[in-house]
Amino acid sequence: MCGIVGYCGYRRTAQVLLEGLKRLEYRGYDSAGICIQSTAGALDVVKRTGKISNLQNAVQEGAEGACGIGHTRWATHGEVNESNAHPHNDAADEFSVVHNGIIENYLQLKQGLEAEGTVFRSTTDSEVIAHLVAKNYRDSLEQAVRDTLFLLKGTYGIAVISSREPGRIIGARNGSPLVIGVGDNEMFLASDVTAVLAYTRQAVYLNDGEMVSITDKEFTTLDLHDRIIQKQIELIDWELEQIERQGYKHFMEKEIHEQPESIYRAFQGRLNTETAAAHLGGLNMTLQELRQVERIRVIAAGTSYHAGMIGCTLLEQIARIPSYAELSSEVRYRNPVIEPNSLYIAVSQSGETADTLYALRELKRKGAKVLGMCNVVGSTIARESDGGVYLHSGPEIAVASTKAFTSQLSVFYLLSLMFARMKHCSMEDGLKFISALQEVYDQIRDILGRASDIRDIAKKYSHYRHMLFLGRGKTFPVALEGALKLKEISYIHAEGYSAAEIKHGPIALIDEHTPSVVLVPDDFLRDKVISNMKEVKARKGKIFAVAVEGDREVQDIADDVFFVPKAWEHIYPLLMVVPLQLFSYYCALELGCDVDRPRNLAKSVTVE
Repeated sequence: MCGIVGYCGYRRTAQVLLEGLKRLEYRGYDSAGICIQSTAGALDVVKRTGKISNLQNAVQEGAEGACGIGHTRWATHGEVNESNAHPHNDAADEFSVVHNGIIENYLQLKQGLEAEGTVFRSTTDSEVIAHLVAKNYRDSLEQAVRDTLFLLKGTYGIAVISSREPGRIIGARNGSPLVIGVGDNEMFLASDVTAVLAYTRQAVYLNDGEMVSITDKEFTTLDLHDRIIQKQIELIDWELEQIERQGYKHFMEKEIHEQPESIYRAFQGRLNTETAAAHLGGLNMTLQELRQVERIRVIAAGTSYHAGMIGCTLLEQIARIPSYAELSSEVRYRNPVIEPNSLYIAVSQSGETADTLYALRELKRKGAKVLGMCNVVGSTIARESDGGVYLHSGPEIAVASTKAFTSQLSVFYLLSLMFARMKHCSMEDGLKFISALQEVYDQIRDILGRASDIRDIAKKYSHYRHMLFLGRGKTFPVALEGALKLKEISYIHAEGYSAAEIKHGPIALIDEHTPSVVLVPDDFLRDKVISNMKEVKARKGKIFAVAVEGDREVQDIADDVFFVPKAWEHIYPLLMVVPLQLFSYYCALELGCDVDRPRNLAKSVTVE
């Protein structure tokens, strides 16, 4: 959610911090600030609400120093104003802190400090950290931070600098990601590798309960008991160009159009035509263990949950394994029963989603086997899972997920093929499955090539304030995802339903002011969906249908239709979500919304 950048080195500190914060804008924020430590040690803090451009305009030209820290804030405690923006200083302005996460016992700590005479400048939970570090400081910033961490309950990723120790940053994490960027005579600290990718491709990821001390020449990682930890430097495999818009108006538009390539990367090296099967390295399970899997449970949140719902339907219908998707936020607190021979899959684009990470830990605590499905190499879920699969979709910058969703679906197709070939699927059917998957790239390119048709349809519907999205079977979760995308970025109220369920209540909402977006794949439920469409039309509801090319009956009923290419019936969720992504994008564009950074939302939700 919030973003952290820290820098020690020879470059212009303010410029490095501001550029790093700009690259973290996609995470969501409402204010931003930097603290630069002069070569003499003094701390200079500048904070502004709103866009980073506001902060940039306020920073003095020549504001340089030995090191500095920066932050983009997404409000959790306290309203949006400059006082609550980070960094936060102690009363004497000798220590400065930026913090991601939530300190659960901050009120108790604050009351204790106030009783001792400390005056607070903000209403945030984060400011207590700065005052505690100042109180605990004796002769070492590292020691002061360590002593403070033992007092905190909750989640944190922090960076601390002090006028007493020029040229040094102390970082620590517990539940909120931090990564060290390693350069030549310069070091970086950030909550996301995108902040440092312009300067280095060498990264070190901190685990929970670890600290780091950084100067321009070196970094030292330790645990909370002052024991040195040897960390491996990893190579960031993203290119800088991947986090640029490259001529597109928005990152979301770019990422929608990247999907043929991102799906290809998800399949690359994993489809074997000689065995008619899928191979997924990294699962850390033997063939015998995989054959013994009797049921699969997917845990996820938001868009990843919708992908998990479709994935479970694929696993049941193709591999014949009972499968069920659950919201990770609910799993942790319902004391889940771990059944023998069950496999759990934790799905998260960032690999840092707090709800999913905490559910994963609870499941593992109870003895479950948990695989991770993530996009970010080195993320916490990737490291803490028993094994897993990377999406390889490349960096996703827009808050609203698009290509990560289709990459998640792609991995579920691979898992379904893998398990199916172990159980009942013939080699002939396996080859047909692979052939259908390999046709997807061109089919989605065909859809993207007709994006202007979706734009014209979006212009007709963007003025409505309420919409229903309807699907059946495997396209029911696609309807949920389409509705989520629309409300995320256009702020149009949208709800997704099973088309069969409208007669159980939602049909009361349908009139000439509430259009429906209906998904009509060419499968055994097609006729049922067409009946539901007729129910909508009988109540004067307008219909935008996504159907299969050549379906004239749908065309006769609907007010507007977009056709996807004819495909294997199991592929339609992958194809039909793309027009819905474009529809949401163009509706938001028509309404003048900030597509990449919608209000109140964050890319990586690292708090509960």
